[in-house]
Amino acid sequence: MSRVCVHGLGHVGLPTAALLALAGHPVTGHDIAPALVARVNAGASGFAEPGLDALLARVIGSGALRATTCPATAEVHIIAVPTPLAADRRADLSAVWQVAAAIAPLLRGEELVILESTVPVGTTEALAARLPPGVAVAHVPERVLPGRALQELVHNDRVVGGLDQAAASRAATLYRAFVRGALVETDARTAELVKLAENAYRDVNIAFANELAAICERVGVEARHAIALANRHPRVNILSPGTGVGGHCIPVDPWFLAQAAPEDSVLIRAARSVNDAVPQRVLAQIRAACARFPAPRVACLGLAYKPDVEDVRESPAMAVAQALLADGLPVVVSDPFVSEVPQGAVRREAAEAIAGADVVAVLVPHTVFRALDSRLFAGKAVVDPVGLLG
Repeated sequence: MSRVCVHGLGHVGLPTAALLALAGHPVTGHDIAPALVARVNAGASGFAEPGLDALLARVIGSGALRATTCPATAEVHIIAVPTPLAADRRADLSAVWQVAAAIAPLLRGEELVILESTVPVGTTEALAARLPPGVAVAHVPERVLPGRALQELVHNDRVVGGLDQAAASRAATLYRAFVRGALVETDARTAELVKLAENAYRDVNIAFANELAAICERVGVEARHAIALANRHPRVNILSPGTGVGGHCIPVDPWFLAQAAPEDSVLIRAARSVNDAVPQRVLAQIRAACARFPAPRVACLGLAYKPDVEDVRESPAMAVAQALLADGLPVVVSDPFVSEVPQGAVRREAAEAIAGADVVAVLVPHTVFRALDSRLFAGKAVVDPVGLLG
């Protein structure tokens, strides 16, 4: 078994570290946040991921996994740190380079360094250039859905891209310790592009649904009914429109492709523009509903970026709620998964929030909201871009 150091103990790095430890590898989890490290060493992830805390308690308790604020010497290093958008919509790779600088003095030249973070094409090569000669380097992009991380890490197919065939083979051997899906070996540039293409594909398809919804509103057609009828065609599968696109991947990764070839990414950039505009369209609908009342009270159902998760990264629902508060409106929010609410908002259970509101904005279709009695909405001005009420 190889000694492994996983850098970045977030939604991807921590489950990966725990699964490798469960498979028998001695694992050190490295993160620069002392509070996070202390929490992990106490057997808690700090975020909602079914089964993860129980797994952490097991591998921390056995000594197979420990967390630290300092990088450790290891035969394998896995980098799973954030790569957000910078202000110019280019990838901010500073966290990747910080890890590279931290581990370079520890490397003898025989180790394997795996980059899991989503990055622009060519980043794995640039990473290798910052490391000592002889280090094998590979890119193994994550495919994790929040709320299903452990299941998907085990059962999803993975693309394993090495800077050479030996690096790809070494990386695939490591992941076979816990991955039951196929491990498909390729080169690093292809692996980088594949991950970006997956999320750009989803973004473009969501943009079509959102643009179609805007057209339907303009011409007086009920969008979801029209989409349902169109989807009866055997080769059509239009997605559902919503409040916008959030999360750590889909609103971000398409820009990494556009960064590589701006002149060849017209559709990708257009889809981003369409999806970025949706929260403003929803806001306009809510403001129009509020104009019907002399002193409107607004209830926002949902703050997370998608149903049934506590994740608010890039959440369009959160952005809508914050904009309403900036308008000076009294806003009550309800989200059974999200504990922190925007400053100035009041948190209530869904039924109570609806009862006290003139305008109800359904921003996230959490499953628990679908069980609400439809009579609660009687007499309310309802804005429902997610189709909760049909």
